[in-house]
Amino acid sequence: MLTGEIRSQIDTIWNAFWSGGISNPLEVIEQFTYLLFLRRLDDLHTLEENKANRLNRPMEKRVFPEGNIPKGTNPNAEDKSYEDLRWSRFKNMEAREMFDVVSAYVFPFLRTDFLKSYSDGSTYAHHMRDARFTIPTASLLSKVVDLIDQMPMDDRDTKGDLYEYMLSKIASAGQNGQFRTPRHIIQLMVEMTAPTPKDVICDPASGTCGFLVAAGEYLRDHHPEIFRDTKLKEHFHHGMFHGFDFDGTMLRIGSMNMLLHGVENPDVVYRDSLAQDHAGEDEKYTLVLANPPFAGSLDYENTAKDLQAIVKTKKTELLFLALFLRLLKPGGRAAVIVPDGVMFGSSKAHRSLRQMLVEDQKLDAVVKLPGGVFKPYAGVSTAILLFTKTNSGGTDQVWFYEVEADGWSLDDKRQPLLSEEKLGAVPKLELVAEEHAKNNLPDMLARWVRLRSPNANTENGGVSEAERPRTAQSFCVPKAEIVANGYDLSLNRYKEVVHEAVDHVPPEQILVTLAELETKIQQGMMELKELLR
Repeated sequence: MLTGEIRSQIDTIWNAFWSGGISNPLEVIEQFTYLLFLRRLDDLHTLEENKANRLNRPMEKRVFPEGNIPKGTNPNAEDKSYEDLRWSRFKNMEAREMFDVVSAYVFPFLRTDFLKSYSDGSTYAHHMRDARFTIPTASLLSKVVDLIDQMPMDDRDTKGDLYEYMLSKIASAGQNGQFRTPRHIIQLMVEMTAPTPKDVICDPASGTCGFLVAAGEYLRDHHPEIFRDTKLKEHFHHGMFHGFDFDGTMLRIGSMNMLLHGVENPDVVYRDSLAQDHAGEDEKYTLVLANPPFAGSLDYENTAKDLQAIVKTKKTELLFLALFLRLLKPGGRAAVIVPDGVMFGSSKAHRSLRQMLVEDQKLDAVVKLPGGVFKPYAGVSTAILLFTKTNSGGTDQVWFYEVEADGWSLDDKRQPLLSEEKLGAVPKLELVAEEHAKNNLPDMLARWVRLRSPNANTENGGVSEAERPRTAQSFCVPKAEIVANGYDLSLNRYKEVVHEAVDHVPPEQILVTLAELETKIQQGMMELKELLR
C-alpha cells in the first residue's frame, strides 16, 4: 500500500504536467511511462556494469553502446556519447541541456539504435518504436525528472501500486475513463475465477492490462510455489499473460503496468480482436477476463467471418462473446462484463447467443452490477457473465446475484462509503452486518465460494445457495425455467419482490371518514364567516 508521501509525490507530478501544458490524461501517463522506462534502462545498465566489475570481465549485455553517437544520427547537434543518454547522467544536467539531450538524442535512440542493439526481453521494448516526446518545456521536463528520481522504485509492490495510482487518475481526470474498469470489480472477477499456475490467460481488450495485472497478483498471493519451480516461473513470465489492443498508447501503458508488477515478458500485442486477422488464436487460452468496448455496431467488412458464423450480428457485445468462446480451450472459463441488453435482448442474435451459452456450454453465473459502477462516464447497467466452455452443454442451474452496493457512491462523484481497509471483494478488515449495505462484494464472493464448495449443501447452517428463496439477494434458477423463458437471463425475470403488508380499510369506513371531514370543513367555513363580520 502506498504511503501518503508517495501519493503526494505522484499528485505533484500529475499537477506539474497539467500546469506545464499537457492536459490530456493519456498523454500525461504516456510521457510519465517513457521516463520510468528510461530510469529502468539505466538501472539495468548499472546492474550489468556492477556484474562485470565483480567478475573482472567486459559487460555481456550493454543497454547503452560504447563511444559517441554517430554524426548521422543528428548532424545539427553537438557531439554526444551514448553515456549522456543515461538517466543517471542527464538528470544532473541544466534544464535546457537536459531538454536538448532527451528530445534530440534519447528518444531517437529508443526508436532506432536501442531496438537494434538491445532488447530486455519485454514486449514494452518493441512498443518503443513509436515513442514520441511531447513535453513542451525544459522547465517541465527538469521538474518531472527530479520528482521521478525521488520515487522509490526498488520494491515490486511499491512500483506496481505507484503506477496503478497514476493510472487511477485517468478516471478522476474526467477524460478517457472508459479505458479503466474499476479495480475492485476486476479483483472480484479474478477472485471468482481463481487463476491457477498453469492457466493461459487472455484479455482481448486489454487496455491498461488491469485484468492481467490482477491475475498475476492473485497468483503471487495464492500460489507462491510458482517462483520455486523453474517451469512454472518460466510460464508465469513468458507464457501465461496475453493482451490485445489496437491503440499504441494503451499497449505501452499496459506493458509498463505488467513490467512494474513483476511480469518480465507478457504477450501484449497490437491486434483488432474482432478483425479477420486473429487466426491461430482458436482454443488457445484457459481463462478469459475482459471488459470489452461496446461501440454499438461494426461494418461487416471489418469483422471476422468466423465470428459472424457463430452469431450473425453487427453488435460488438455479441461478437466479443462469440470471440471469447472461440478463444477458449474446452474446459476453459471466462468472466466478462456485458451490457444488460445481452441478458434480455429480443433479436435473433441475442437469443441464439444466450441459447448457445445455456445449451452448448456451461453457464455458471450472472452477477448484476449497479447502474452507477461506470459513472461518471456511463450510466449503462451491466452484468458479469461467468461460463465454462464445454462444447457439450452442462448447464443445470444458473446462479444469480444482485450487487446493490460496491463500496462507492453510485453518483458521478463515486466517493468511497467505507474506509480503505473495508473496500473491495477481499477487504483487509471484516465488515460488520450493517456495512454490507455499503459493500456487497465480500458477501457475493463468500456465497460464490460456498456454491462451488463440495459441501455447499451443508454449509451456511444447512441452507445452500440452491435453497435460497427468489426474494433473496442471490438464488439459483434451473435450466428448464430459463429455457421456458426464452433464455432470458435478466435477474428481474426471476427475482420475487416482497410486498409490505398494508392495513386494509373497508370502503364503508372511508366514506364515513370523508363525510366527517366534510362536516368539519363546513363548520370551519361558517366560523370564519362569523369572524369576518
